Amino acid sequence: MKKKLVIVESPSKAKTIEKYLGDSYKVVSSKGHICDLATSGKGGLGIDIEHDFKPTYRISKEKKEVVKELKSLASKSDGVILASDPDREGEAIAWHLARELGLSTDDNNRVTFHEITKPVVTQAIQDPHQIDMNLVRSQEARRILDRIIGFKLSKLLQNKIQSKSAGRVQSVALRLIVEREEEIRKFVAEEYWTIEAKVKKGNSTFEASLTKVDGKKAEIKNEQEANAILERAKSIPFTVKSVSTRKKSKAPKLPFTTSTLQQESSTKLGYGAKKTMNIAQKLYEGVDLGGTTTGLISYMRTDSTRLSPLFVTDAENYIDREYGSDYKGTAHQKNSTNAQDAHEAIRPTDITQTPDKVRPYLTNEQYRLYSLIYARTLASLMADAQFNVTSVKFEADGCEFSASGQTMLFDGYTKVYSKYEKQTNSLLPVMKPGEVMNRVEILSSQHFTEPPARYTEARLIKTLEEKSIGRPSTYASIIDTLQNRSYVTLEPSSEGSKTKVFRPTEQGELTNSKLQEFFRKIINVQYTADMEKNLDIIAEGQEDYVEFLKEFYDDFEPLVEKAYEKMPKKELEKVGRACPDCGGDLVYRNGRYGKFISCINYPTCKYTENADPVLNELAKTEKICPECGSHMQIKKGRFGPFWACTRYPECKHIEPLKEKAKPKPTGEMCPECGSPLVERISRYGKPFVGCSNYPKCRYIKKTPKAAKDVDPAQSAAEDAAVDAAVEAAAEAAAEQSAVASMSGENS
Repeated sequence: MKKKLVIVESPSKAKTIEKYLGDSYKVVSSKGHICDLATSGKGGLGIDIEHDFKPTYRISKEKKEVVKELKSLASKSDGVILASDPDREGEAIAWHLARELGLSTDDNNRVTFHEITKPVVTQAIQDPHQIDMNLVRSQEARRILDRIIGFKLSKLLQNKIQSKSAGRVQSVALRLIVEREEEIRKFVAEEYWTIEAKVKKGNSTFEASLTKVDGKKAEIKNEQEANAILERAKSIPFTVKSVSTRKKSKAPKLPFTTSTLQQESSTKLGYGAKKTMNIAQKLYEGVDLGGTTTGLISYMRTDSTRLSPLFVTDAENYIDREYGSDYKGTAHQKNSTNAQDAHEAIRPTDITQTPDKVRPYLTNEQYRLYSLIYARTLASLMADAQFNVTSVKFEADGCEFSASGQTMLFDGYTKVYSKYEKQTNSLLPVMKPGEVMNRVEILSSQHFTEPPARYTEARLIKTLEEKSIGRPSTYASIIDTLQNRSYVTLEPSSEGSKTKVFRPTEQGELTNSKLQEFFRKIINVQYTADMEKNLDIIAEGQEDYVEFLKEFYDDFEPLVEKAYEKMPKKELEKVGRACPDCGGDLVYRNGRYGKFISCINYPTCKYTENADPVLNELAKTEKICPECGSHMQIKKGRFGPFWACTRYPECKHIEPLKEKAKPKPTGEMCPECGSPLVERISRYGKPFVGCSNYPKCRYIKKTPKAAKDVDPAQSAAEDAAVDAAVEAAAEAAAEQSAVASMSGENS
């Protein structure tokens, strides 16, 4: 009996869905895109610009066997169903599969799942539809734009200033970071003073701030002005002018979109955008819950805050049952102007699958992210928190001071979201108008205005979304690319701070400078935002994408020609020594892992060495590969320098530059699996205690926290420890990959 063939994107999703559909279906994976634009034709673009931007696609080398297998399976099946992800990329994958497998786009052979649960999957499979060709054209237009801009600008910058790449969205994000750095440099701090009154009544002590002087806003510029006001305020009784009390409601935040999840995950959990999306992908595709694999969250690439009516009903019943009817709120929805509303917000697939219930089946990272998504979704459907807010104004010789306090009357949604949101309960003593405060100390403080803050990852993502630059699903790769190209660094904002901020490198600033000099018309916020709107209009079938591309190209190509003619070429910095292999000058170049030295005659001469003199000295040490007997050399990878065999890829032997400290036994046993606990050193140089049975057991011993324990998530030290353990396990494989890419990156 022939089976129907269902093709999804990921292998893990294929296994889950096949269990749901039963014996009549065979579910396989395309493993993502099966083809991409070729690098042939004029300029290596894979696009025939003269003939309506006709693209040429090629099956990627690593996917040829996949496509061959899919064709074989399709020929033996009772029909093919294309079930790639429900977004533009997924629609394009479905179209490419249809082309390669000889399927008609007029047939109803496309299904989409917004969550990987049995009811949703079985329902969707019964209701197939046609491939949305408008969505495909929008994706194709985006891909062509990115290829033209990326190839042409990258080639130009490599030729002129040795920068590695440029991109339609990447370069605008870089511009934001550089402009912020320029604002900081130009910033001139200004002095100002504030005056506070420390007031005591009975057993209560509170502070009141000076807000007005003679009816005008208090603006104190120097110590002389501050002292004059101090003398006035101290000379007259400090009297209660007015007391007002009002009720205030605080509404819950909306459910997560891709962007807000990335922001909140960064600030609350310390996870970068890429890490957040990787964890969310696994939660979406499915987790084995003791024999039953199911997706725990809905699709994680979405701009919408909408929740399905069915889920809302289930959640409201759950709230009523678990917390009482007073805690039931109303579903709200507020989408940005350029939001795609094809998907729901990111939410749990089943409100009864509480974080504690599924915790035994999740990694620590999965549990923390799922807990955040679950709490945010549930809170969004709960009642507002209610407060009593008291405001008191005081007067002393024309100087008006204000104090406020609040008490929570009803916790509402904070019942489930309080650990992710700080709440303050500050009480003021009972006071009446005309009452004189007898125990008052009035103090002044000097301050200086602060420059604008550098972008954190969360703040940059928020800005990109607010300005409609790119799509939230691409933010992780944009941020990754900026760092991999050595255009920016992500480092602590100050010594000892856990908050990391972006700083542009010298090469990043040079790249932005040249792009702004020659491509200001294209590489700017408004042009990029307008481009996104046009792509959305194409997706709706209301604009011809060829005309759109022609209009763009007519603007872009003259700028490229002018840049080749006018942009001066940056000379490579010479080391001052001759190449030992060919006698040419040695020069500094920038590679993926920092600055290195190579011969100016590359690629004819491929001599390279490290720019670090300490590593150079170490490299003079003769080291023989224990596996094949060849010489070993020092390479730089993601985790720093390491020894690698010179016969790579024939021999893949690598060794760390220095031996890692061995785990120290602590004498304690793991409370989860009974194995010995050991002390290790994290990548941040901090000791932590974890299970020796890692990665099978991921137990990390909690470290005592400071007295002010208000962090909703686990301590950053724990996260660093877990990250360190994970990276230690994966380091060898990553370094081998680094060796493979080294010759290309270091040229």
